Amino acid sequence: MKVLTTALPGVLLLEPRVFADSRGFFMQTYQQEQYQQAGIPCTFVQDNLSGSSRHTLRGLHYQQEPHGQAKLVQVLAGAVYDVAVDIRVGSPSFGKWLGVELSAENKKQLFIPAGFAHGFVVTSERATFLYKCSAYYAPAAEAGIIFSDPDLAISWPGHDFQLSDKDRLYPRLQEIPVDQLPQYEV
Repeated sequence: MKVLTTALPGVLLLEPRVFADSRGFFMQTYQQEQYQQAGIPCTFVQDNLSGSSRHTLRGLHYQQEPHGQAKLVQVLAGAVYDVAVDIRVGSPSFGKWLGVELSAENKKQLFIPAGFAHGFVVTSERATFLYKCSAYYAPAAEAGIIFSDPDLAISWPGHDFQLSDKDRLYPRLQEIPVDQLPQYEV
């Protein structure tokens, strides 16, 4: 597996080894020892799967502490533009974001540590999106940031986004009280 660091400390782009021939391909999507050696120290406790149509935008989501989730995300069918935003108070990269294309074709994965907001927009006709989470979903800890926050200025590809009512009503990052955001730990 190839592990690429990104401009956001702790966020890793992973390129698993793919064994392809005339019959198709084989790849390991997760092997705990190998991923821990790559710098992903968490244990995943929950897998989530979503299916969405073109221009569906999900996010920017996170869970408040003590229920913060690290995520290992990948696309099984179609393609998305995936975004991670550092929302850890005191982090040198607070408010910075990273966007990458994840697709069934490129088979890349993105590891997003706890303390980051996460979202994606579907760029193909349909997409099936898998994410492994390091903590269980806690409804009372669910939180988010509006995808169009002008201070973040995320360059989402596409237009006429399909959003849930909840995603449409999230606040800007600067409107969230500091004590409700994760803290940066050195």
